[in-house]
Amino acid sequence: MNPVHNFFFGVYPYLCLAVFLLGSLIRFDRDQYTWKSDSSQLLRAGQLRWGSNLFHIGILFLLFGHTVGLLTPHALYEPFISAQHKQLLAIVSGGTAGLICFVGLTLLLHRRLSDPRIRLTSRRTDIAILVILWLQLCLGLITLPFSFADRADAHTMLVLADWAQRIVTFRPDASGLLGVEWPFRLHIVLGMTIFLLFPFSRLVHVWSGFASVAYVFRPYQLVRSRRLNLPSHGQSARKL
Repeated sequence: MNPVHNFFFGVYPYLCLAVFLLGSLIRFDRDQYTWKSDSSQLLRAGQLRWGSNLFHIGILFLLFGHTVGLLTPHALYEPFISAQHKQLLAIVSGGTAGLICFVGLTLLLHRRLSDPRIRLTSRRTDIAILVILWLQLCLGLITLPFSFADRADAHTMLVLADWAQRIVTFRPDASGLLGVEWPFRLHIVLGMTIFLLFPFSRLVHVWSGFASVAYVFRPYQLVRSRRLNLPSHGQSARKL
């Protein structure tokens, strides 16, 4: 195998995951005041409402869909749905969510670049991460025609899932991706790069979103009332 190919699909995933996890932990421990989304809603709210809602709806669906679709073993879903139908479902649902997310992110990027006040208050990393996410969405949409052409045997989907499952079980094998079309491979590399940059950007606030879900399922807090010994009639009050 090409050493570059072997690095990006055999070594680079672990490098990105290590930085993603350790970097997030270190930033939370040392720079908690930077652990926020840096909202610019006060400067201009109209376009933000549409852009943010569309972006978050689309990106959450894509994140969940990619995680379940790639990491679910074929043997688990085969009794219920064929690989071909699963790929067609992924094309339709993922394509719809991708378009929704693309429109929302385009609105957010246009808002941040076109408004002078927002551009002046934006960090370079804010703009850079939006551009990288926008390019990643473009690559994801480009893969749709290739996936549709391959729907007859779902070969590409099975190869990508096998590679991802080998990565998370520490059995890396990059040889299967050699025959995969270039948009898929570039989409994977840029996706892993986003995980690499995650701890150094405003994306860390995603962890807070997961924490808020856990907060909903917290146990009830028990509050006990404290009885005060009030003075009886005719007695002087004592200081409590």
